[in-house]
Amino acid sequence: MTSEMGTAAPLPRRALGQTGLQVTPICIGCAPLGNMPETFAYEVPEERALATIRAVFASPINFLDTAAAYGDGESERRIGSVLRELGGLPPGFVLATKADRNLQTGEFSGPQMRRSVERSLRLLGLERLQLVYLHDPEYIPDPTQDPFEVMMAPGGPVEVLLQLKEEGLIEHLGIAGGPIEMMTRFVETGLFEAAISHNRYTLLNREADRFWDLCRSRGVAAVNAAPYGSGLLAKGPDAYPRYMYGEASAELLEKARRMQAACARYGVPLAAAALQFSLRDERIASTIVGVTRPERVAETLALAQQPIPAELWDELEAIYQAS
Repeated sequence: MTSEMGTAAPLPRRALGQTGLQVTPICIGCAPLGNMPETFAYEVPEERALATIRAVFASPINFLDTAAAYGDGESERRIGSVLRELGGLPPGFVLATKADRNLQTGEFSGPQMRRSVERSLRLLGLERLQLVYLHDPEYIPDPTQDPFEVMMAPGGPVEVLLQLKEEGLIEHLGIAGGPIEMMTRFVETGLFEAAISHNRYTLLNREADRFWDLCRSRGVAAVNAAPYGSGLLAKGPDAYPRYMYGEASAELLEKARRMQAACARYGVPLAAAALQFSLRDERIASTIVGVTRPERVAETLALAQQPIPAELWDELEAIYQAS
């Protein structure tokens, strides 16, 4: 993937389900580039974010992921700024975004989906979007309602997104969310071509395991996000004791420390094992990794090709299985 410092070799491409799109096994997640300190506990200044986005486009990675909600449009705006510098989305690149609720009012309706997509087109400076996910449907305003039923109601979010697809503003439709049971119901409709699960398939969490089987059986592209558990498995449990955007439990931190120690015995960075745990799974089309600095792009590629002995995988699995 990288031969010498500054020299990038091509990455293999994988079919993104049945969309016809070809993507690299690594997808760069642009959530932190929207400057979301309330989520990630750190800020990303605009100039650093722009430099990072430029580094992605200069790298062998061809897949970027963002959302209308990331910084309430700020991530898309920053990507759009770089796209204008480049004269548009370079050939061969795939840019995915997500249609979101109104972050000010909480509205999660069909009309809001249209407004969200139209704003994404404007901020990104594009005439159409290659891939749009219905994002976080669990965050409906009324927690007593069933998110699936709300999203699937006549005139609701899914119907409007399908209309936008018919109109040509969206090429492919995906689903991205948290609870696996809910995500399973959406995939089983047959309406979605790609699915993102986040934080639920890592060295520390296998909740999405059966979900990936479902995606494969349905021909839906499986995209695994947050292989580092939002940072813990990249920075280490002592430096960043958070998982899934909140404080990690003592049990989870202890397992992470044991995994970190096992990796150290083999001279392998914990982050390399965390990333490759997802990359080595043949069911997963691409793994979304958030980066916040230009140098992190090359570092991510290096982590992806770090040699990891079979014995270490066995030890990590034993640690995960231990109660």
